[in-house]
Amino acid sequence: MDFSNYTKEDYIKLYDKPLDELIEISRKITSEMFDNEVEACSIISAKTGACSENCKYCAQSKHNHAEIECHPLLDVETVKKAALSAKENGASRFCIVTSGRAPQGKDFETVLEMIRAVASIDGLHCCASLGLLTEDQIKQIKEAGVERFNHNINTSENYHKEICTTHTFQDRVRTVKTIQKHGIEACCGVIIGMGESREDRVDMALSLRELNPKTVPINFLNPIKGTPLEGYEDKIDEEEILKTICIFRIILPNALLRYAGGRTTRLSPENQKKGILAGINSVLVGNYLTTCGSKSEEDKKMLNELDMTMV
Repeated sequence: MDFSNYTKEDYIKLYDKPLDELIEISRKITSEMFDNEVEACSIISAKTGACSENCKYCAQSKHNHAEIECHPLLDVETVKKAALSAKENGASRFCIVTSGRAPQGKDFETVLEMIRAVASIDGLHCCASLGLLTEDQIKQIKEAGVERFNHNINTSENYHKEICTTHTFQDRVRTVKTIQKHGIEACCGVIIGMGESREDRVDMALSLRELNPKTVPINFLNPIKGTPLEGYEDKIDEEEILKTICIFRIILPNALLRYAGGRTTRLSPENQKKGILAGINSVLVGNYLTTCGSKSEEDKKMLNELDMTMV
């Protein structure tokens, strides 16, 4: 089937198809575009909490009241040890993540040292997620060794104001475009299950198609007590999640679709496998920023059962 001439309304109507039929379509697209390999990435929260932004889903926002263990910026050696451990556990990428709008002053200089340390590890690619950086900061992280930068759009442009008001959707888009301008690959994804509509989810995928990121992390809201979105467990079910993965694959045939936050709490083990069949070909292994994730051994076992290889 050729989906290149589909309108937004056509993509929305795909949700009405039976799940098995959608998975078959998206699985065929994935097999045509990619080998049976799944990229593995691990992250570290190098600075946790006290974020000035008011994103409603986030436990780290100082506007919210989630009970998390906050800490200032870690030292370089701690981050390097974590990167080496991630490599031993099968990750080929390691992402340095900091809370807040963007690191400044001495913190930014320390982050540059972290990047150099991780980038020096043979066989491990250095990524970063550092917020709304300036163009000069982006040039510096590129020189230090960042190959791919994560900056999610999170939701649709229309729904963004329902999730965050301290920065705009266009602020995020501008950051992604500046990253790409300076030769850094973009890792840009979404969070689904925050009360958005099917139209919003299709709008997210279409916005991402315009940005053309290398990797698209798909997060599933893990409602955290103390955030405005606690109690949102029923905003999306497992079938809707899987259909959304299929539609993202149909709209974004060239992107690595990554299982990110929330998948172990929002999808059963069997449905996690279906997500792989539907087009997921990248996984975040280990823990996330403030919640627990999957063990690399469990992911390797799941992928082996599907004749897939973690790289």
